[in-house]
Amino acid sequence: MTQAGDVNLRDFLQLALFVAGLIAVTPPLGRFMARVFSGEPHFLSRVLTPVERGIYRLSGVHPVHEMSWKAYAVAMLAFNILGGAVLLVMEMTQAWLPLNPQHLPNVPFPLAFNTAVSFVTNTNWQAYSGEATMSCFTQMAGLAVHNFVSAATGIAIAVALARGLVRKQMSTIGNFWADLTRGILYILLPLSIIITIVLAQQGVVQTFADYPTATTLEGASQQIPLGPIASQMAIKQLGTNGGGFLGQNSAHPFENPTPLTNFIEVCVIFWLGSALVYMFGLKAGDRRQGWAIWTAMFVLFLAGLAVLWWAELQPNPALGLTSASLEGKEVRFGQFNSALFATVTTDASCGAVNMTHDSLSPLGGLVPLINMMLGEVIFGGVGAGFYGMLMFVLLTVFIAGLMVGRTPEYLGKKIEAREVTWAVIAVLAPAVMILCGSALTMMYPAALNSLNNAGPHGLSEVIYAFTSAAANNGSAFAGLNANTGWYNYMLALNMFVGRFAIIIPVLAIAGSLAQKKASPPSSGTFPTNGAVFTILLISVVLIVGALTFFPVLSLGPIVEHFLMQAGRTF
Repeated sequence: MTQAGDVNLRDFLQLALFVAGLIAVTPPLGRFMARVFSGEPHFLSRVLTPVERGIYRLSGVHPVHEMSWKAYAVAMLAFNILGGAVLLVMEMTQAWLPLNPQHLPNVPFPLAFNTAVSFVTNTNWQAYSGEATMSCFTQMAGLAVHNFVSAATGIAIAVALARGLVRKQMSTIGNFWADLTRGILYILLPLSIIITIVLAQQGVVQTFADYPTATTLEGASQQIPLGPIASQMAIKQLGTNGGGFLGQNSAHPFENPTPLTNFIEVCVIFWLGSALVYMFGLKAGDRRQGWAIWTAMFVLFLAGLAVLWWAELQPNPALGLTSASLEGKEVRFGQFNSALFATVTTDASCGAVNMTHDSLSPLGGLVPLINMMLGEVIFGGVGAGFYGMLMFVLLTVFIAGLMVGRTPEYLGKKIEAREVTWAVIAVLAPAVMILCGSALTMMYPAALNSLNNAGPHGLSEVIYAFTSAAANNGSAFAGLNANTGWYNYMLALNMFVGRFAIIIPVLAIAGSLAQKKASPPSSGTFPTNGAVFTILLISVVLIVGALTFFPVLSLGPIVEHFLMQAGRTF
């Protein structure tokens, strides 16, 4: 057992290695992404550019023909809705499709609908165990494909916003089809192949073999689930998708067998989100702009990790323990790796887990909730963290402008009522879905039958589910039976709104800013590339989050913490 408050040098060294690796990979990957989306030559051009051109010819796309923000939004929505419909049909007909060695039945409509929306929106909420519900064909040709295209959609939106911020007096923000293709072909596919090879070498399963039958020590028969797991693991983590091939996700030794695989899986979650921020600094012509936003994200990450790590090292007085509880933790890798994985996966809207979040202490469970409630802006999902944080950036410069009595400006462009209104919609739409969905559920008796716990912890289970859905995260407290009609449809609605009610305002802002002139900075311009701006940005993010969610959090994990100190459990 780990003693309360007990930490060791190995944990700090691993944290230092994690941070050093993130800082090391950010500039080169950011520079590469900037070249890819600018159409400039790079080291993969000679091999993959002919493939890219072939894709355009087959699909009838003209990548040089740019789109207005409305055309960009229509193309994005049409592609995602059509893709979701195809996935829905695939799930509901998998019994008659190939690569189904276990002869799994067709997925019922409510669950199939929820899953289709989930993977289209990069949420990967799973109200099922993958190995017992989805065939290999559905996993590979359906779910894994959407792992790529939903991540590429997020990258495309981030790139379009960056263009809108830096362009001057233009009515276009790029071509969605070109951005989507380049994101998959040059970034997601090559990195996923490399990660897959490394994971498979470390023992992550990659096979099409039938499930073997083993005899347990008690003499019973047990089927061992197998499948093409390593390839899905790579894009699951890199694309911040999070949906595991197996029901236990990254806590299963077939998905995460060694300390090295655990470290790789948690590291790659942040890679693309971090690099996109650096890419923005390059496009803005001032790397300090990118680093100012990156620093705000990093400070919020460290703060959340410190609280969660500390909370999970404390004893539970309600159980009479004098040492930290290991219940629900990943005992193979230790308390720190459970805390790091839980923090990173909810910072980045990934949702992959190597432990049961339902087993976190009240304050420990509060951290993932806050990470998601803030809008997944701490590096965030692929692209989503950047454009989500940019909404807070616009609110910050607006507030700063009011404080100094000047028209708010960002990168030389005036931030007016139109942009602020869209930014407020993007920030508040997920919050409305979280709070309204949770309130309606607590009023519906049949929905309460799905709870595993009573009292404030039961409330936290509901809040977590709706927060995870609206934030497009996909992780769960694991104490909630979400495979019911109510949760399948309500959470699907939350996922859809949480994704596209942010993307549409982001594109509208990109289109509006692209048409504006840029004024040179003057003595009265509020600088947005220094420490003062970073501190103000962090403050705005936390204040907006606190004003929106503190009342409901006080009824859930906060009051549960004080009751736990008084010896009560739920």
